[in-house]
Amino acid sequence: MQSLLIIGFVWPEPNSSAAGGRMMQLISLFQEQGYKVAFASPAQDSDFMVDLSQFGVKKVAIALNNSSFDDFIKQLNPSVVLFDRFMIEEQFGWRVAENCPDALRILDTEDLHCLRLSRQKAFKEKRTFEICDLLTEEVAKREIASILRCDLSLMISEYEMELLTTVFKIDHSLLYYLPLLLGSNEIPNLNELPSFEERTDFVFIGNFYHEPNWNAVQYLKESIWLQIKKQLPEAVLNIYGAYPSQKVLQLNNLKEGFLVHGRAENAQEVVQKTRMVLAPLRFGAGIKGKLLEAMQCGTPSVTTSIGAESMHGELPWSGFIEDNSQSFAEKAVQLYQDKNTWMKAQKNGIAIMTQRYLRRLFEDDFATQIEFLASNIKQHRLNNFMGELLQHHTLKSTKYMSKWIEEKNR
Repeated sequence: MQSLLIIGFVWPEPNSSAAGGRMMQLISLFQEQGYKVAFASPAQDSDFMVDLSQFGVKKVAIALNNSSFDDFIKQLNPSVVLFDRFMIEEQFGWRVAENCPDALRILDTEDLHCLRLSRQKAFKEKRTFEICDLLTEEVAKREIASILRCDLSLMISEYEMELLTTVFKIDHSLLYYLPLLLGSNEIPNLNELPSFEERTDFVFIGNFYHEPNWNAVQYLKESIWLQIKKQLPEAVLNIYGAYPSQKVLQLNNLKEGFLVHGRAENAQEVVQKTRMVLAPLRFGAGIKGKLLEAMQCGTPSVTTSIGAESMHGELPWSGFIEDNSQSFAEKAVQLYQDKNTWMKAQKNGIAIMTQRYLRRLFEDDFATQIEFLASNIKQHRLNNFMGELLQHHTLKSTKYMSKWIEEKNR
């Protein structure tokens, strides 16, 4: 039996973030191909991590800057190693290459970190993000080097694939588009969901470890919600999200109908009861799990260009896309009050999910791609000379820095 080792940045929490759900999807895809899966991470256990053993996955705790990992991976001898984000590849990539040189090395980017950070920096400097900002972002140098060192990088956003191939000149053979995936049973029958009349209020939901989510909540509080509240005085905005800090909880205001609840026990249940999702994201990257979840719940949304980026292709959005706070509020009120517009937005969400996120549209091709690379790994790496160069030189510094830290810790 072939084996897959996933090295995780954190232990998967599918009920806390889209990243956790994404990781469980990847595990399932490989298991369907017959892979035995082990998941290793240097992260501490969390109260909300999934029980991997229930999914037939072996859980292994590993340490940073410790040669015990070398013994572990030699004994495991995986066919494929998947790095959860580029920071993990930086830490463990050289050890994998040294101890299991024939293993296929895959990077799951989650989103393009340099894009998210460049946009965030431009926003905080009160200026428009420019593509050239990517070239001066320090993280870009590390992230692109990691992509080049790997045999394949999984991309969740078509826009980010375009940036990598045009701005950074990454060869298409090193990238693979694999968005969030939905089974046929996860696309709802709208007739079985609460109706327009049965739903009320607005909701925002998102993990507060993620800076774009916290910024969006501030934007709602400072610029958008009161505009909506003036026209819909009975409406309430419920704010949900894992790991809220005290500054998030302090925004709770019963008089304004701005209610901060923290973690949702059942996010889908909350969103299904709500008439609309608000997601005014002003920076970020990747695709947004909260907006795909809204579509699954039959709940239209108003978001920004950043929020909807790479999510709907040429298809009409499941609601409205507005970047101006006044227009955002106006469209939110319109969608909240107009049943016909609301129902059309619901149907748009079904079309987006069916045409862009169905698991069966991707799983066979993904399996074929992995099998092809595993069978042709030597030639594939010869074709990626820059990656081999980086593997030879750049990781020497990482390797000896790690060994120095290990000796220092002794």
